[in-house]
Amino acid sequence: MMSCPKLRNPNVFGVIFLVVLLGSIGVKVAEGRVTRGNDQHEYPAINCRKHIAYLTDFGAVGDGKTSNTKAFEYAIRNLSQYANDGGALLVVPPGKWLTGSFNLTSHFTLFLQNHAVILGSQDESEWPSFPALPSYGKGRDATDGRFSSLIFGTNLTDVVITGFNGTIDGQGSYWWNKFHKDELKLTRPYLIEIMFSNQIQISNLTLINSPSWFVHPIYSSDIIIHGLNIIAPIDSPNTDGINPDSCTNVKIEDCQITSGDDCVAIKSGWDDYGIKFGMPSQHIVIRRLKCISPDSAMIALGSEMSGGIKDVRIEDLTAINTQSAVRIKTAVGRGAYVKDIFVRGMNLQTMKYVFWMTGSYGSHPDPNFNPKALPNITGINYSNVIAENVTYSARLDGISNDPFTDICISNVTIHTVGKKLQWNCTDIQGVTSNVVPKPCELLPEKEEKFSCPFPDDKLPIESVELKTCYFRSVSYF
Repeated sequence: MMSCPKLRNPNVFGVIFLVVLLGSIGVKVAEGRVTRGNDQHEYPAINCRKHIAYLTDFGAVGDGKTSNTKAFEYAIRNLSQYANDGGALLVVPPGKWLTGSFNLTSHFTLFLQNHAVILGSQDESEWPSFPALPSYGKGRDATDGRFSSLIFGTNLTDVVITGFNGTIDGQGSYWWNKFHKDELKLTRPYLIEIMFSNQIQISNLTLINSPSWFVHPIYSSDIIIHGLNIIAPIDSPNTDGINPDSCTNVKIEDCQITSGDDCVAIKSGWDDYGIKFGMPSQHIVIRRLKCISPDSAMIALGSEMSGGIKDVRIEDLTAINTQSAVRIKTAVGRGAYVKDIFVRGMNLQTMKYVFWMTGSYGSHPDPNFNPKALPNITGINYSNVIAENVTYSARLDGISNDPFTDICISNVTIHTVGKKLQWNCTDIQGVTSNVVPKPCELLPEKEEKFSCPFPDDKLPIESVELKTCYFRSVSYF
C-alpha cells in the first residue's frame, strides 16, 4: 500500500510543526523523519521552491525492479497544489527508480541527487499514446501517433529538471530493436519533452540511452539547457541530443554529447504541416558544446524547418570524430527559411565535412508535398575554424532555381587527408576570406581580409540570472 506523502518548508524545522501544518491539509508525515541541519545542498535554478518532498514519501522503491510510475504521478499531483504558494521541489534520492512516462506540473523542480537513476520502463503499457505533433502531421517512426516521452509536460510555466549529476536512463535498446525490426506502430518515446510551455531549465544531469531524441522542447520559450552529459551508442537510431523545435529564446551551454544522430538539431515542423503551423525556432544561443557523432552533425539546422529558423548564434564548439560541424538540411517542399545564422570558433578533429549544406534532404511526411514550397537559405556565417584530419572541406549543395545565398566563411584553416576535390559547390552564392584550402569559385575570396559578422547584442535569455537555492537532506530514526 502506498504511503502518504510528507512535505516540508525548508525554512521550518521540527516534526511537530510539520504534523500540524500538513495535517491541516489532510497529508500525514511518517514518524521519525527529521532534517539534518548541517547537510544543506545548494543548486542554481531559475526559481527556488518553498516546499520540498522526497520521492520515497510517496511509496517509491529504488530497487530498479519495482515500477514507480504511480509514485511519480502521485507525488507530482500532490505537489501541484503548491504552485501558487512558492512552488515545490521533488527530490529523487540515490537508488534506481524504474518508471514509465509521467507528467510534470508548473512552478516545480524535479531534482536528482548524486547516484539517483531514473530508469525508463520497457513495459509499453506504462507509456501513454498521443496523436502526432501538429507541426509534423505524422509520426516519424510510424503514422499512428506517438508514445509520450519519459518525462513530459505541456502548458506549463516555470519548470526545472536538474540535480547533482543524477542520471536518467531511457533503456533504449528495447525500442531500438523494435525500430530495426520495423515492429513499431507508434513513434518511439523521447526522454524529456516539454511543449507549449515557458521558463524551462534542464541542467546538470547525465542522460543515457534514450529510445529516440533526448531533450525536445517544442512550441516553447525562455529555455535554459546547461551542463548535460548525453550518451548513446554511436550506432543507435535517431538519438539526437538536444532538439529545440519551434522554440524562442533558448540558451544551450556547456553540454557534452555522444550520440547516434545529430548532437543538436534545431527544427520547426515538417513540410505543409510546419508551414501551416507557422511557429519558427528563433533567438537561440549555443556555446561550449562538445560532440562525438561519426554519422551525423554536431549541430543541424533542419531538416524539418518548415516554420523557419532564424537568429541562431553558435560559438566555441568542439567536435571529435563527427561527420560534419554545423550543417543545414532542407529540401523542396519544406518552404520557410534558414537565415541569420552566426557561427564562430570551431575546433574540429577527424571530420568527413567541415561545411555541409544539403538542399535535397528528401524525407517527407507525405509523397504529395508541394514542389513550389522552396526554402530560403540566406545569411549563413562561419568564422574562426581550425580543423584537423578532414576528408572533405565542404559539400555545399543548394537547390536548382533556389540557390543558397549570402554565405560568408572567414579565418578557416583545414588540414585535409588525401588529394581529393576539397570543395564541391552547386547552387550557392557567397564570399570567403583567409580560408585554406582555397574555396570553390562560387565562394570567391575578397582581396581585403575581413571577418564574417557575429551579433554584438545579447538575447533576452542571456540576461536571465539563476538564483542560488537550498534544501536540506532528511533522515529517519
